[in-house]
Amino acid sequence: MAGVQPQGDLLKMSHRENWKVQHERLHVKHRGHEAMHAEMVLILIATLVVAQIVLVQWKQRHNRSYNLVTLLQMWVVPLYFTMKLYWWRFLSMWGMFSVITSYVVFRATRKPLSCRTPRMVYKWFLLIYKLSYAVGVIGYLTIMFTMFGFNVFFRIKAEDSMDVGVVMLFYGLYYGVMGRDFAEICSDYMASTIGYYNMGGMPSRSLTDDICAVCGQKILVDVDEEGIIEDTYQLSYSTSSVSVAGALWVRSRRVRTATRRST
Repeated sequence: MAGVQPQGDLLKMSHRENWKVQHERLHVKHRGHEAMHAEMVLILIATLVVAQIVLVQWKQRHNRSYNLVTLLQMWVVPLYFTMKLYWWRFLSMWGMFSVITSYVVFRATRKPLSCRTPRMVYKWFLLIYKLSYAVGVIGYLTIMFTMFGFNVFFRIKAEDSMDVGVVMLFYGLYYGVMGRDFAEICSDYMASTIGYYNMGGMPSRSLTDDICAVCGQKILVDVDEEGIIEDTYQLSYSTSSVSVAGALWVRSRRVRTATRRST
């Protein structure tokens, strides 16, 4: 048999015959493992199905803890791989994003909340949204242009242009999702602390037209004007105007009030 070939005979064989004997030995060695491989595939499929069901139920029943845990994993896990594989470009961008975002989250979770914090928070995350959106679109277009061969007109190798497109698309998606999740956390904290009240009854405040009715800061953009960093909105039930931070806070308070009433 091929499994008991003497060593001298193997040396006299040609390369093709030697490879054939080694292949037969491999089959003999792994004979009977088909059932084990099938079990492994079934276990993998069952694990994926059960994990998906558990994640869906977790998100539906405890949405806040689900978002927090997934955000922390998405934020911390890439740090291990970037340090292990020496991806210094991603590590430097991750570090800058983490430092600035950590400061913004710290300011948003302070009590009492500073009147300047809402504008700072929403300016930062709006900037992250616009940058990640632009970078993602450019990366997607770069990939499509490479697939259609437009890189040849610019004398760029397909591998280089495809790498640039994939990296930019990944950066846009990653920091876009991270910014969205951190913005939700900050808005939840600020919605529970911002505002004003009166111990004797309904709160009242008399403000000029160029002051935000919620945060009390000066409005930089008119209601009918589109801003670069923030926009101004007219409340439907009042003549007061609010900046983008105040409008988002009002919307969050409406959702919370409606939820409490329905329960």
